[in-house]
Amino acid sequence: MCNGIRVAGALLLGAATAVVSLTADPADPAKGNQPRVARIAVLPDIALRDFQAQTLPGTITNDRGIRLGSIGSDIFQRHSDSTNEFWAVTDRGPNGQPGGRRTFPVPQFNPTIVQLGVRGDGIDILQALPLLNPDGTPVTGLPNVMTFDETPYNFDATAVLPRNPNGLDTEGLVRTDDGYFWLVDEYSPSLVLVDPDGYVVERIVPANSLLTGTKYPVFKTLPEILNRRRQNRGFEAVALSPDGTTLFLGMQSPLENPNRTVGRASRNVRVLRFDIPSRQVTGEFVYRFEEVCAFLGRPSGCGVAPGEMKLSSMTALSDTALLVDERTDDVAKVYLVDLEEADDILGSVWDVPANDPTNPSLEGLADPAAAGIAVLPKELIVDLSALPGMPKKIEGISLANPETLAVANDNDFGLVDETTYDAQGNLSNDTGVKSQVLFVKLSRPLVR
Repeated sequence: MCNGIRVAGALLLGAATAVVSLTADPADPAKGNQPRVARIAVLPDIALRDFQAQTLPGTITNDRGIRLGSIGSDIFQRHSDSTNEFWAVTDRGPNGQPGGRRTFPVPQFNPTIVQLGVRGDGIDILQALPLLNPDGTPVTGLPNVMTFDETPYNFDATAVLPRNPNGLDTEGLVRTDDGYFWLVDEYSPSLVLVDPDGYVVERIVPANSLLTGTKYPVFKTLPEILNRRRQNRGFEAVALSPDGTTLFLGMQSPLENPNRTVGRASRNVRVLRFDIPSRQVTGEFVYRFEEVCAFLGRPSGCGVAPGEMKLSSMTALSDTALLVDERTDDVAKVYLVDLEEADDILGSVWDVPANDPTNPSLEGLADPAAAGIAVLPKELIVDLSALPGMPKKIEGISLANPETLAVANDNDFGLVDETTYDAQGNLSNDTGVKSQVLFVKLSRPLVR
């Protein structure tokens, strides 16, 4: 099996041959209708410098021995796409947290949209579209706003890096029939429109956002309360309705509303509905996380903070029904929800930022039903972490066909938080985890 990078129609590092269709993978009668992993495909080792050199030559001179990864920040496939091909996006690039400082060992890395071809047990990169400003310069993955975003440090956390208002921490994407992409970002949080060549067309952020000085147009029209997002926990998920007119946006974590203490103990996270033609938010709904210890299948008092729960990916089955990836780093479960069965809180008292901790906020509600709020009802479709071979940090899901869920992991470019480097400044500790796409046969078909 030979894998490689294809840009502008040419596979640069070799070619793969036979396409393996999902429908050619027969069910095992002995396993009945239980969900199972039907196939695992792995991205080969590609040096980060070599990858970016194909589209942005000379921009990375020292990749510190880090390989390409994190292509599983999201994964997307439309009805018309080939069964074995997906669109995916990297996040802002390699980073660690030695001593609690957010480091960027390769700050020149640029977030990139990739088209993946899954061939047997391998993954080809068929296209790579770096995200670019209108003038053709890279947006970079660096934070935007002093204090509102995390402070970026160099690889060994000894020097502060300059911020970049154009920088994006991309976490989710969809592609429309005309070839444009909608991405979501964790910094502002933002909704970003990107043209078929990777150029940012516009960025949509909350009202009264502190973001200024970008090279592309910015529209401050999302609900102002989203400015209360937890650092590094803005939008994580986006889904596109089958008719292509509606986006669904998921916050990764509850807002810090009115404060950090309330937000990090909360189980109430917001999902927005966005009308593409009018560029307007048309609905807001409450997704309620499971209690963290029960979610992990551990006794009460398991020692895991509620703030470790995350909403990481969504895929739309209809104009109201969504599959939702709810997870910690270790456990991921996919639930089915329907917006028709929940209350729309857009523009309500729950959208007014709470400044007094004694006043109720959505995030502070222990039981939203007691306050008259019907949250999104949830049906468990599959416990991914219970399946053999499933990696940690499942951040992308997409329905490949009615009976098969494609999932992708975020391997963080192989880095760990306490990243260490040798005397030459090259990475000396690596998790060894690869970027993967896995195909999960479901217990029953889902209509899309």
